[in-house]
Amino acid sequence: MRKEKLVIEKKLSLHKPKSNLMRVLFTISLLFLTTMIYSRTSGDNILGKWYSDDKETIIEVYKSGGKYFGKIVWLMEENEDDGTPKVDDENPDPKLQNKPVMGLVLLKSFNYDEEEKEWNNGTIYDPKNGKTYDCYMWTEGADLKIKGFVLGMRFIGRKTTWTRAK
Repeated sequence: MRKEKLVIEKKLSLHKPKSNLMRVLFTISLLFLTTMIYSRTSGDNILGKWYSDDKETIIEVYKSGGKYFGKIVWLMEENEDDGTPKVDDENPDPKLQNKPVMGLVLLKSFNYDEEEKEWNNGTIYDPKNGKTYDCYMWTEGADLKIKGFVLGMRFIGRKTTWTRAK
């Protein structure tokens, strides 16, 4: 009887550490999943590369100092017919008109608004006309919707859709 009791206690003691280990692994897994879910619902899901609506440009959205920015990292045609790099020749500042379009920062200083589920209080620059607009952005499915506007009137402006670049 005593021998059977020792065998049973020994078997139980072998299972206790395993069950503690399982609890620790479960807790770690749960924390990891919670972190992944939280990060996917935060403003950082905009980070990465996006095709413009015409698929002729890829813009990389990045974060700096807690704000979101976007710069051109690929152009379907990065050079002019004569082989020189395309420049920001529509820029109203003559000092910037010779700056290459490649690497140009289009999106500036966006904040993520968790309540509204949008990036706002930023600007977007259009190198095709040299104008800068107030702007806000949001995601719909896998797409990034962007609306530029003037004079603080969000209901008036131009909207475009960017798709995630692979």
